[in-house]
Amino acid sequence: MQSDLEFKKITDDIIKVGNKLYSRGLLYATSGNISSVLKYDPLELAITASGVDKGNMDAKNVLIVDSSGEVIEGNGKPSAETLLHLAVIRNMKAKSIIHTHSIWSTILSRRYLSEGFVELNGYEMLKALEGNTTHNENEILPVFENSQDMVELSKKVSKYLIEHPKSHGFLLSGHGLYTWGKNLSEAMRSLEAIEFLLEIRGREISLER
Repeated sequence: MQSDLEFKKITDDIIKVGNKLYSRGLLYATSGNISSVLKYDPLELAITASGVDKGNMDAKNVLIVDSSGEVIEGNGKPSAETLLHLAVIRNMKAKSIIHTHSIWSTILSRRYLSEGFVELNGYEMLKALEGNTTHNENEILPVFENSQDMVELSKKVSKYLIEHPKSHGFLLSGHGLYTWGKNLSEAMRSLEAIEFLLEIRGREISLER
């Protein structure tokens, strides 16, 4: 187990991120989840508990789970989507994952489900994503059909991430965005950039009508 001091710092950071996302309208009600790796071997992951208002969290709302998603420390129930966080960690070597339920990510995840992806290019904001050096980057956000079978869904996500190791995020239809980074700051930067790009794309579609 990581030291209490390290866990407290990560917990405090998760709470701050939750407050920020809630205040910006990127999380509503008890939606979304946030996680950050405490250590990799054996894996210990700090993650928000299920059914928690992310704008009003405290330390008891952050749990520690193992590589199977089982609770090591804490009294709450881990998010049903913990397996998706674990899939990202394993396949992308990410340390922090954020899942939001914003209006635009939810709308576009339904709009583009039949195509299977949202394509974003030509925007300066693309340079905010790790590894991108120009606005001409072609960013592909896959859209997966939402499911309550998280084992099967995490397998589909894992397969895609293995085949596309430079991915920055993915959408679940009617369910929002997942993105990640080597720490919570990088995950937040990626999240803000992708949410901005999705809103721009959604507004463009509206103007085309």
